[in-house]
Amino acid sequence: MTVELLRNAVRPYAWGSRTAIPELLGRPVPAPHPEAELWMGAHPGDPSHVIGPDGTERSLLELVDADPVTQLGERCAKRWGGRLPFLLKILAAEEPLSMQAHPSAAQAAEGHAREEQLGIPRDAPNRNYPDPTAKPELVCALTEFHALAGFRAPDRTVKLLKAIETPGLAKYTGLLEAQPDPDGLRALFTTWITLPQASLDSLLPEVLDACVRHVQEHGEFAVECRTILELGEAHPRDAGVLAALLLNRLTLRAGEAIYLPAGNLHLYLHGTAVEILANSDNILRCGLTPKHVDVPELLRVVDFACGEMPVQCGDAGGRMAVYRTDAPEFELSRVEWAAGQDDEISVDSVGPQILLCTAGDLLVTADDGEKVELRRGQSVWLPAADPPVRVRAVGGERAQLFRATAGTCED
Repeated sequence: MTVELLRNAVRPYAWGSRTAIPELLGRPVPAPHPEAELWMGAHPGDPSHVIGPDGTERSLLELVDADPVTQLGERCAKRWGGRLPFLLKILAAEEPLSMQAHPSAAQAAEGHAREEQLGIPRDAPNRNYPDPTAKPELVCALTEFHALAGFRAPDRTVKLLKAIETPGLAKYTGLLEAQPDPDGLRALFTTWITLPQASLDSLLPEVLDACVRHVQEHGEFAVECRTILELGEAHPRDAGVLAALLLNRLTLRAGEAIYLPAGNLHLYLHGTAVEILANSDNILRCGLTPKHVDVPELLRVVDFACGEMPVQCGDAGGRMAVYRTDAPEFELSRVEWAAGQDDEISVDSVGPQILLCTAGDLLVTADDGEKVELRRGQSVWLPAADPPVRVRAVGGERAQLFRATAGTCED
């Protein structure tokens, strides 16, 4: 057995930070260009590379394809067709991402089959379902992390809309007030994202001016209004700015996480986080992006259930806190060592695993005594066939470990 370091790909999307990922990896700051995501896994678009004992590298995707049972375990390989079912990321958002939702497994399978039959190339810009799998995700803050996620309770949204009410907004406030439930949210959301551009160009400036006044008056919804103003400045004339009025505004502290199941409409605003998601590219965008927006398909996918978004800190079963979800594709856990702590934990062999160090230095010891030091920003791959490893903090500083593995592998 060997404990194998990973070399991981950085994705340079325009919304990324020029400091967060370079700092994490110990590289010069600022980077020449935005660095948005660090990918760890076997995604075909940018797989990690496993570094062998002699320094040679091999794509993790190639390793999994060549021997899925050894790498994933028999049950996981069978359940997921020989694919690593999760992708682990560091996400560093300097600017807001697009507003989006992801399909369920059934919606993804049906949509993929439909687009295959239509002959739409899988890399076409108007392709909604390049693969037949769901894409649930969980994001855990490393720094203060800001997001919009899930529909706010309608009575709270009515209160917000009345706080910024304008002549043009009043009829829409009345629509939701008359039907303060998921069906009312669907009706208002659908109306807003299908408004003719001329109507949108009339309504949006009114709303933005009202948000300015509310912020200046230190109103109850000042945080929400500041977010709307930021989105309006970055994406003028975009219906997604109105849709953002309907979503919960969240500020996560380090260690706090939210789970985004199928249909959850969300938008990451700013901050650095660990994200784990199903190994899929299926995205239905609502707006705030120059990319393809398919409104009818989006409305088929979005879940209009409403209320506060649950925020997790991880269920502590011993030293390892686990973030619980119903996603079969993944499970994320976190371990913390305070400064001066150096107790050793055992990481059991529960299937394919990636261990990621996000603070301090860690020592990973294999069953045969082989040791690998894991510095901040580094990660290792643990195949399912390998026995447990032991991990402890070294150097006397605070340390943090995230463990990513597959969820349930039962059919």
